[in-house]
Amino acid sequence: MKKILILLLCNLLCYNLFSQDINGELKVWHTIAFTFEGPDTFEENPINPFLDYRLDVTFTNGDEKFIIPGFYAADGNAAETQATKGNKWRVRFVPNITGEWHYKVSFLKGENCAVANDISNFEKGILDGKEGTFKVKQSDKKGIDLRAKGRLKPTNSHYLQFEGNKEYFIKGGANSPEDLLGYHEFDGTPDKHHFKSHIGDWNKGDVLWQGNKGKGIIGAMNYLSSKGINTVYFLTMNVMGDGKNVWPWTKAHERYRFDVSKLAQWEVLFSHMDKVGLVKHIVTQETENECLLDMGYTAIQRKLYYRELVARFAHHPGIIWNMGEENGITNWSPVGQTEKMRIQMIEYMKSLDPYGNMVAIHTLPSQKDHKNTVTPLLANHSLDGISFQIHDLHHTHSTTLKWREASEKSGKNWVIWLDEIGPAGKGVLPDNYPAQQDTVRKDVIWANLMAGGGGVEHYFGYKYPNNDLNCEDWRSRDRIWDMTFYATDFFQKYLPFNEMEPNDGLVDIKDSYCFAKAGEVYSIYLKNGGQPTLDLSTDEQEYTVAWYNPRVGGKLEFTKIKRVKGGKKVSLGASPTLNDDWVVLLRKTK
Repeated sequence: MKKILILLLCNLLCYNLFSQDINGELKVWHTIAFTFEGPDTFEENPINPFLDYRLDVTFTNGDEKFIIPGFYAADGNAAETQATKGNKWRVRFVPNITGEWHYKVSFLKGENCAVANDISNFEKGILDGKEGTFKVKQSDKKGIDLRAKGRLKPTNSHYLQFEGNKEYFIKGGANSPEDLLGYHEFDGTPDKHHFKSHIGDWNKGDVLWQGNKGKGIIGAMNYLSSKGINTVYFLTMNVMGDGKNVWPWTKAHERYRFDVSKLAQWEVLFSHMDKVGLVKHIVTQETENECLLDMGYTAIQRKLYYRELVARFAHHPGIIWNMGEENGITNWSPVGQTEKMRIQMIEYMKSLDPYGNMVAIHTLPSQKDHKNTVTPLLANHSLDGISFQIHDLHHTHSTTLKWREASEKSGKNWVIWLDEIGPAGKGVLPDNYPAQQDTVRKDVIWANLMAGGGGVEHYFGYKYPNNDLNCEDWRSRDRIWDMTFYATDFFQKYLPFNEMEPNDGLVDIKDSYCFAKAGEVYSIYLKNGGQPTLDLSTDEQEYTVAWYNPRVGGKLEFTKIKRVKGGKKVSLGASPTLNDDWVVLLRKTK
């Protein structure tokens, strides 16, 4: 009897030692959190819980296999409790197919094991070898919720695509404020951003933390989503940079220990962004601090930083990793990463992320900067696209065309984004400067898209209210959000854009762009209206002709010429109004 009791006691102890909670909806594209009871430790423990332990969980279902890095989670509820200690260790996993999944835990201990290349000789921890199964159903989400669409991933085209519903992605986003995460109600964050004007945009039932915290930033995301914006750009680290108010560590000048409660609160925000259809454009550093970690190389500090970001946030269905804002060396930023450093960091991040999320990099503004920084990256298969900054917004179309074509020739089709326009003091001005916003509509938004670009994000210049570092109210650019949505909505509704090519030479009007899939569809953008002629000499199909108003969106409009037959140059008639910009849409008749 005594032996039986001892056996039962041992089984019970083993169960407690290896127990885990599984939280989240067991559905495709939903986050499932596995929380294990492991070593009881704390953020500042001499045996570093972030660096000297390594949790990885392998998930398999048939031919599908993911090795997901885990992380230290303190008491498992740190977003609410602000805990810095505890025995909870967590992995977040998002399954891509239904059915029965199997998981198996690897848990190692040893100096710097979290970032080691060879892990064969490290001590196995108490969780190592634990395994189990769980069943996953289809998602029930609909509409803009990213869980209804699936993971956003690179393709062989110049566009990202949602893995679930196969929808191709055109970006229309907010680039400012870059220090979005400098929000005063995140733990360990300087008291800067409050976003008070967006508290009223918070809806009953939306997420909060610690009682009533988060209404300003959650409401702001609701507002952007309501305007049809689908992407938000922000830094996860600006130590020694412009804002000096965002970092994932326990202190601004710490490099090896992470603020568990702050990062858990970021996760609350990111999960809400999934729900309201906002892709998270995560920028990991900026030009002022690109050599802060490991002096620019990819060694222990940088590897640990990236591992923590990937472990805690890569599971989200809409993630873009941007390896650095304004990356490179220039006369006003003389201390920067070299070509070797840049490639090393890009390739490490690509290899680290188990889901294959997009990896991009942001440029300095001049064409010379582009040549110096971007050219050596051509054909690098770890880099999925370029996030361009340009000083002169009128260069948007030519810049997009140039680098789209260059990437094609290199054998690796990049996504080409325009994510910041100059001059830096202006960017996109507030709504009381409508003429400048009209120029942005013509020479940035439509210029990028009609050149086969993947979309734009809007930067707010530092000389104007609600700028890139002090923006508290996104309604200051309410009009630009509308015009951005009119463009992205047109592309999504009417164009098979992933199959189309820029071909401006087909149209006879100056200041016009043509984007086409010969034999199927043509889209022509006229900056100032007019009576365009389209060269269909090599295309004998018949097409319907309709007009779209990029200033107000809405339904297609029709003029006297409703159909044209190819085999020659054809007149499309006059735009509905002259001296305004218009889009002409030709679609093959059935």
